[in-house]
Amino acid sequence: MPVSVALLQIDVSSSEAPDAREARVLNMIAEAAAGAQLLLLPELWHVGAFDMRAARLHAQAIDGPLAQHLAAAARAHGIWLHAGSIAERDSAGRLFNTSLLFDPRGSLVASYRKIHLFGFQAGESAVMSGGVEVVTATTPLGVTGIATCYDLRFPELFRALTQEGAEATLIASGWPQSRIEQWSVLLRARAIENQSWVLACNEVGVQDTGSEQISLGGYSAVISPSGEVLASGAGEEGIIHARVDPAAVTQLRASLPVLGDIRMRSILTDADPGR
Repeated sequence: MPVSVALLQIDVSSSEAPDAREARVLNMIAEAAAGAQLLLLPELWHVGAFDMRAARLHAQAIDGPLAQHLAAAARAHGIWLHAGSIAERDSAGRLFNTSLLFDPRGSLVASYRKIHLFGFQAGESAVMSGGVEVVTATTPLGVTGIATCYDLRFPELFRALTQEGAEATLIASGWPQSRIEQWSVLLRARAIENQSWVLACNEVGVQDTGSEQISLGGYSAVISPSGEVLASGAGEEGIIHARVDPAAVTQLRASLPVLGDIRMRSILTDADPGR
């Protein structure tokens, strides 16, 4: 049975205080929930994906006030809520870029600490610790993988999710406008090569990093297992709605069973290191 989904493409401009944005986004969730069963928010939307100063200042525990508000929103509206990612501070003081998935009862059913950190010795990679676990959960979309932004450039993560049974992947992102064409191509590639749904929520607005201003690109999208763009945003804040048919994965994988022809894993395993 088709699932109604909504992507909340949020403006994360640095001119707005995190507390004000949180209140505004909770209102957006209420608006979008009227016509959706599953909602998806972008990466680090409460502080903005590139503002590491704000991430340090506003980082919270995984069960802190922000997570509690998001859990309450999922429960109040009876929806599945991928709450994007938050800046998580653990009990040892380490920071993580952590995605949260709540069920309609408001229970936290999955959390994913971003594995691939962006920045090349600066930015996120200099401030946060990387995760080490591939994460899936069972949702109305079937077995559902979780990934975050820069992860999109690493197809081996998505293949690992597929090997874990993923039929859909939810991606929270803060992808910049300067590379938005690459975003669009990579989203379709990840869907096509894994024959799975890809739901990707990006943010918009202008982030002040302290050394430069970065424009976020938007163009959140829902991609079918065959690579068709079912719905897409543009470059401004808004809610993107779509209907996702989980059965399309089984149908495509049966009619075009390419995943059964994967060979590189066995080739690499059996390779003679002395050659």
